[in-house]
Amino acid sequence: MTVSEPDESAAGRGSWRDWRVPLSAAQRTLREAYETLRPIGLDQRDVPLIVQLVEHPKYDMPGIDLFPGAVDLRTHDLIHIVLGRGLLLKDEAFVIGFTMGSTDRVGATEEAIYQFFARHVFPSGYRFGDEEVRVFKDAVRLGYVCDCRSLSEVNYDARLDWTLGRIRAELGIEEDLLRAYYAIEKRRYPNSPESQRLLD
Repeated sequence: MTVSEPDESAAGRGSWRDWRVPLSAAQRTLREAYETLRPIGLDQRDVPLIVQLVEHPKYDMPGIDLFPGAVDLRTHDLIHIVLGRGLLLKDEAFVIGFTMGSTDRVGATEEAIYQFFARHVFPSGYRFGDEEVRVFKDAVRLGYVCDCRSLSEVNYDARLDWTLGRIRAELGIEEDLLRAYYAIEKRRYPNSPESQRLLD
């Protein structure tokens, strides 16, 4: 889910800012969790073109996989749910970084190029500051050390009626590792709403 501000009159004032399905909701199914996001989420066409060019796999050039882990918006939204993240900017940085890291194909070059786009090219509302870059970098490494399946290659539709806990276990996502990092992020960014609510 990208973090541009959708029409709040349609979505309910501020609701996208507050949306999240925390790790503690492990007994909810992916379908149930996704149904809470659908009314406030963006359509792919609402995402700025420059962001789509960088993040959406349909814009990949043949033979060039510049940013491993690229997925369509719906899959990206489902990954937000699986990782227990909301829709704010640090959430976005974490989800993108973890997804890229889970591919085990991200080197320093890919990481630096993505950071350049996220810092300097993306429009306001999508642009990373220093804190978001740090969360992104941490998440790339966490996705790598987690030794889970590549989150960009999972068939989430086949798992819609599974609980989130079962999905994480089947994919090899270590909830204890996520909780440990989320505790660090919470301490590191005391003024960040998305970081403060991670362990709620």
